[in-house]
Amino acid sequence: MQRPHFSEIIDQLPVASVFGQLQDLLARHLSVVLVAPPGAGKTTAVPLVLLDQPWMSGKRILMLAPRRLAARSAAHRLATLIGEKVGQTTGYRVRLESRVGPQTRIEVITEGILTRMLQHDPSLDGVGLVIFDEFHERNLDADLGLALCRDVQGVLNENLRLLVMSATLDPAPVADLLGGAPLVECKGRMFPVATHYVEVSASCPAQRAVADAVLHSVANQEGSLLAFLPGAPEIRRTAKILEAANLPDLWILAPLYGTLPRNRQDTALARPPKGRYKIVLATAIAETSLTIDGIRVVIDAGLQRSPRFDPVSGMSQLVTRPVSRASADQRRGRAGRLGPGICYRLWSEAVHRTLPAHKRPEILDADLSGLALELAGWGVDNPAALGWLAPPPTPAFAQARQLLTELDALDSQGKITRHGRRMATLPLHPRTAHMVLTAQQKGMGALACDIAALMGERDPLHFVSHQRDADLRLRLEALAAYRAKQPFTHADTQVDHNALRTLQIIAKQLQHRLGIRSASPSPAKRSNAGLVLAWAYPDRIAQKRPGSQARYLLTNGRGAFFGSPEPLSTSPYLVTAHLDGQRREARIFMAAAIDRHELMDQFSDRIRWQETIAWDSKRQAVTAIRRQRLGALTLDTEPLPDPDPQTVLTAFIAGIRKDGIMILPWRRSLRTWQARVRLLARMDAPGGPWPDVSDRMLTETLEKWLAPFVYGSSRLSDLSPRNFAFALNSLLDRGQQQALENQAPTHITVPSGSRLPIDYSAPVPVLAVRIQEMFGASTTPTIAGGRLPLMLHLLSPAGRPAQITQDLGSFWENSYPEVKKELKGRYPKHVWPDDPMHAAPTNRTKRKKKAPGSVSRKN
Repeated sequence: MQRPHFSEIIDQLPVASVFGQLQDLLARHLSVVLVAPPGAGKTTAVPLVLLDQPWMSGKRILMLAPRRLAARSAAHRLATLIGEKVGQTTGYRVRLESRVGPQTRIEVITEGILTRMLQHDPSLDGVGLVIFDEFHERNLDADLGLALCRDVQGVLNENLRLLVMSATLDPAPVADLLGGAPLVECKGRMFPVATHYVEVSASCPAQRAVADAVLHSVANQEGSLLAFLPGAPEIRRTAKILEAANLPDLWILAPLYGTLPRNRQDTALARPPKGRYKIVLATAIAETSLTIDGIRVVIDAGLQRSPRFDPVSGMSQLVTRPVSRASADQRRGRAGRLGPGICYRLWSEAVHRTLPAHKRPEILDADLSGLALELAGWGVDNPAALGWLAPPPTPAFAQARQLLTELDALDSQGKITRHGRRMATLPLHPRTAHMVLTAQQKGMGALACDIAALMGERDPLHFVSHQRDADLRLRLEALAAYRAKQPFTHADTQVDHNALRTLQIIAKQLQHRLGIRSASPSPAKRSNAGLVLAWAYPDRIAQKRPGSQARYLLTNGRGAFFGSPEPLSTSPYLVTAHLDGQRREARIFMAAAIDRHELMDQFSDRIRWQETIAWDSKRQAVTAIRRQRLGALTLDTEPLPDPDPQTVLTAFIAGIRKDGIMILPWRRSLRTWQARVRLLARMDAPGGPWPDVSDRMLTETLEKWLAPFVYGSSRLSDLSPRNFAFALNSLLDRGQQQALENQAPTHITVPSGSRLPIDYSAPVPVLAVRIQEMFGASTTPTIAGGRLPLMLHLLSPAGRPAQITQDLGSFWENSYPEVKKELKGRYPKHVWPDDPMHAAPTNRTKRKKKAPGSVSRKN
């Protein structure tokens, strides 16, 4: 192999110092771990120096890169070093793109490509070495690839070597996972980087803080710089701020993120023209792997954006969180590759000490449906059968397998189906793969390919105003217009033609892979967007909530809403694709309308009639209905004829228990009955044992005493107070009912002859009686066979309490004279005898008047 200047270049790299050790260890061991700092040259030099080793005779090297841009960049760098074009000795494979040839021996591939290759050829025939580059990023596909390669190594491919390379990885756990693999460490060579901590107010947006730091560096002429921001929106906002600052012409603004067109990515990576400087505004994509020429200054916002999956809701949410200390060091290192550099960290040194040491593995936070499908294709239904640095979380993995079952990728026994194997061959999320394959069978394959491209790439429409339009069909129309080379206009909307070009390419590649005639879906076909989308998101079919303008219920039971007025909010049914992942109510960012009849036709196998017999607290009745259900959605409702009486009774009793027995038709007499029984129970009165008739016990025993009296009823109003009284009395036998009347009577006759009620609401029953009606009585009236004196509330002629006593004789002797004096002054026309115990009682309120014309007789 001709390698012009190759040896001279690699001899200058820090990693050259460990080439001999690395070659020797890989000759004797199947696995090795290499740790080398950023800029050591491991990505570009290591594959080349290992290619001619004896154990690599005639075999290929697969080197994993964390991103498409990194894979293409590394392949071009390797080809340049040996004076060739990409696709000869070195090439690359990324999603929907490949540059390899029959002579290619080093393939730089994205991590997901490795699992596809393993599923196609589990032995990796012809592969001698798999290099896991930048493994510290702990991407899910890298963890999966390493687990599968370990399963292959020494069994299906006896001589397969594995080399794990990283700049900031803690090597011990990886070495242990690889069976005690030896470790090679390269000290590296990096120029000193002056680190400045710049504390930024929590209220200051990242784009503002970064723009201020950039302008400071530009003003001090510190050189070309690389600024890290959490995502593309912040990059665009920062660029606008800098453009408004009127930077000198010698400064070039160069954004860099994954969905940017390749020519603009290349601009960011290339060395600026002589005499000019560049400002690269990048996401974490620039943290590792990429060579960005000319950088002397790094500005780090200290933030990263990553998806976090919620197995409860089945949705992912993009979250912004602080970087790890290892990532911050990686970013800082970008400033010290050419010479002394500067790093501005937009946080305090105290905050830096609180950052996590290493990046959190993606497998702990990600949607695991793709991983679960790959494992099912591998014949593994329990991840514990493989070795992992961090095993997949059980809830997320279980949710993933449940989704795959709903998508017909797994059968009822959890084994992969033929449809699932076809899904696994496509470079798509399982949802989208199922959608495309199903749509192809229904004659809507081209439309599904367009939708799949839209789901995986950036939105081609940018809305100038705050009011968005979430309609997926609007994007499909923009793509159709682009294909037809026709203008597309929509109010307050800018069209990203680069994004449309990318969507067109991806859709065409998908159509080619599936054997679908390359064509733009007709307007009639585009009207089926909601139906096609529903095959990908059957759990996110949405029904408008009654009485709501923009709130929906999803088939998975979660809520969703439009954050601003939307044309789609007039649709009674939607399929939601892009949501923000909030648990209770998620904001809808992209959706498509779907017709109710389409739902019922295409998802008839999922629609169920559900009979519900339940208590309705508002109506205070048992409702018996049949609901036509699609997940949590109710498509139709009708009364349930002839509901089972026992089920109705159960619901009736459950409703009373839920709402509380106070809703029963209590009357004052019934509460008095309850108090009388409880009194006798407390006194252990004859006739016991007396039942516990407290509200708590009555609630617990509704089935015993109330159920027989409401059998056949469905409404509370069917229970009359009289029947309710019968139900309560059923708790007492006949002897207890008689004893209750004798020992705790409702009324008592006082000396005046009046029959007065007894109040049992207090701990000691109360008899309220006018004083005059008790004249002639020397003892307090009693109940419970004379064992319990009543509490007398002795009233004035006006019915106001004058004295409270449980000892009437003591009252007459001690308190009555004073009470008499006060009451006689207030009520002089009433009888107030000096000796009340021997006076005649009366229920008259005043002295008897003399008859007209009568003559008083004197003694």
